[in-house]
Amino acid sequence: MFHLYQHYPSSRQLQFDALLRQGLHCKSLTSELRTGMQVAVGIGSRGIANLTEIVTAVLNQIRASGAEPFIVPAMGSHGGATPSGQQHLLADFGITPESTHARFETSMDVTEIGQFGDGFPVVFSSAALKADGVVVINRIKPHTDFFGNLGSGIQKMLVVGFGKHVGAINAHRAASKIGHECVIRETAKVILGKVPVLFGVAILEDQHHQIHDVRVIRGDEITKEEDALFVKAQELLPRLPFPAIELLIVDEIGKEISGTGMDTNVIGRGVFGYLSSLQPQHNTQPHISRIFVRDLTRATNGNAIGIGLADFTTTRLVNAINRDYMYTNVLTSLGLPTAKIPMYFDSDREAISRAIGSVAFTSAKDLKIARIRNTLSLDHILVSERLAEQADPTLPIEISKHPQSLDFDGHGNLLPLKNF
Repeated sequence: MFHLYQHYPSSRQLQFDALLRQGLHCKSLTSELRTGMQVAVGIGSRGIANLTEIVTAVLNQIRASGAEPFIVPAMGSHGGATPSGQQHLLADFGITPESTHARFETSMDVTEIGQFGDGFPVVFSSAALKADGVVVINRIKPHTDFFGNLGSGIQKMLVVGFGKHVGAINAHRAASKIGHECVIRETAKVILGKVPVLFGVAILEDQHHQIHDVRVIRGDEITKEEDALFVKAQELLPRLPFPAIELLIVDEIGKEISGTGMDTNVIGRGVFGYLSSLQPQHNTQPHISRIFVRDLTRATNGNAIGIGLADFTTTRLVNAINRDYMYTNVLTSLGLPTAKIPMYFDSDREAISRAIGSVAFTSAKDLKIARIRNTLSLDHILVSERLAEQADPTLPIEISKHPQSLDFDGHGNLLPLKNF
């Protein structure tokens, strides 16, 4: 195995308070934040880089105008669809009533505010509706459940996040009939017409999972500006630098990594089923014959959604699953295959051996194997000799000249992936 490094552009050093102050001023929003206003600030369950600092900067700017912000977990069914579960998820990111000096309104209650299409209901957080204004903080990124010109972002958080469990269920049911993008756009249109959404804070991440940019978007410009930011987010998405891999070893999956535990845009497998084929299928990029997932992240709190996209896993991962969290999430999203448990083994060594045994190869030297920490961390990859030989020389990558074996501990589990 060889260490491979993708040399993406260096991350930018950003001052979030200054960026937000400038953004509010440029969008003429400072005057709209008045003394005594109650402002609901929606925060989701994704592991966004510097999320705590960005949230703090948003709260500071709101308070500077004399308005009073409070926090609403805007995460649909995550955290078991319970107030305590959702508050616990935010606490894992360092966002608590104590750290933010803001009150939390964690109620799952919603109010129906309208309909769209063929009578599809539109709901919104009852607690947020009591506010004088709403602010949305979210990352713009291609979605893992569908493909199109819109993904995760401000509109999706308005629809699914602020819709709480009921809104998430409604959105996914409607999407099964008319498509996710259509549902998000149409539902967001109703919400933006009925709810005083002051602005959105759109976050773009670079290939290092660091903040590339933070944009303030006026409520009446969200639909237009989010489309442009989505195009940029697609360009910034890190990807595996190979068209075909026989075995991908993934050290960890989790909800803060991706809505499906591991990003479908990276692994080339869709949430509504895939063929675990030894031959590339039409329109699959990259083609990965076998995926072995080793562990869950701590922050996912046992929600192993996405494990169904793997072919092999470990007994320890299966024992760490919080079925209530995972089942609530997957039954809401209707992506049932993502919760199916694959074959599992007591050690990494046995799982890898079984996975290799399920791949058709003539020589061990020909095996195309890669190991990553997770689908957000693709700047450092461990690759087999055959993959190292097939690396595209036009890509900005560097491959170490000194090979190493996959190192296991005394229990047959892989040692941590470290830079060489």
